[in-house]
Amino acid sequence: MVTDHDAAAIVRPLTLAWVSRHLEVGERIVGGEALHGGITAEVRRLTLSTRDGGTRDLVLRSFVDPFSVERAEDWLNREAGALALLRGTGVPAPGLVAVDPTAAQCEYPSLLMTHLPGRTVLDDEGLHLRVPLLARQLVAIHAVRPTVRPRTFETLTTADTVVVPNGANAAVWAAAIRMIRQSPPPYEGRFLHRDFQPGNVLFAVPSPHRAEVRITGVVDWAAASWGPTDLDVAHCSTILALLHGPAWGLRFAEAYEEAGGVLAATASERLYWQVRDGLACSEEVQVIAQSWQATGRAELTTQAVEKRLDAYVTALMDTPPG
Repeated sequence: MVTDHDAAAIVRPLTLAWVSRHLEVGERIVGGEALHGGITAEVRRLTLSTRDGGTRDLVLRSFVDPFSVERAEDWLNREAGALALLRGTGVPAPGLVAVDPTAAQCEYPSLLMTHLPGRTVLDDEGLHLRVPLLARQLVAIHAVRPTVRPRTFETLTTADTVVVPNGANAAVWAAAIRMIRQSPPPYEGRFLHRDFQPGNVLFAVPSPHRAEVRITGVVDWAAASWGPTDLDVAHCSTILALLHGPAWGLRFAEAYEEAGGVLAATASERLYWQVRDGLACSEEVQVIAQSWQATGRAELTTQAVEKRLDAYVTALMDTPPG
């Protein structure tokens, strides 16, 4: 554990003062560490000493790069709203402590929340146990009925921004790009996480054999939206395909339906969302690969992830029309 002085060194001065104003009486920051694996934000766990001599942890999330700072007000307001909405629903989300979406008091737009137990698990071992848990958790998220509907989802990728991987089958990718030029299929809206994937889910893994693995938290609600369940399922499918291989991406939609989730009525409608998300990830392959390498998956180079994305998109496009 680091000292107060060390804590001040890892949290910027204005942000440190802001955090301190939101602590309970008698608490002070006595330690902190960077949490790795995120792509858009700088995340730190802060350890507090409490009045009774114990400790507790909070999590500080700050958007620091220019792209994220420009969008932080929207993202942080969405996240704060989602955390408030999820309180008492049974979805294991952090509790909101404070938010400064415009950096009025902090150096950068920031959010302070409670710390959840568990850790992200990105390795291949035990994946067959985690995928059904991910599916059931996503069904539970989609079952939340907000009293105030969040903003409708956004898809920033267009047919003209897709990045075709080196060595990919040009005909397959051209067909996929033509697909997302079409208008989205109709859908029945639901509450979406919008970035539900293994990097944003915390697990308790009590034994080496992982037989008792369970989900302890779902984090990063900055893109919480209203839209088709297919969109959340498609995103988790793509990330599973890139992280663990294309077969796992194809498996996740089945697991979601097995858990009671409802997808679009026809295979062609479901395929639209799957392809759209796969193509969206084409723009971020290098960033995704670098974030996974930082967590210990050194074999997931940009080239390796590109190859998996190509194989996944090809598998999707080979799906018989429905």
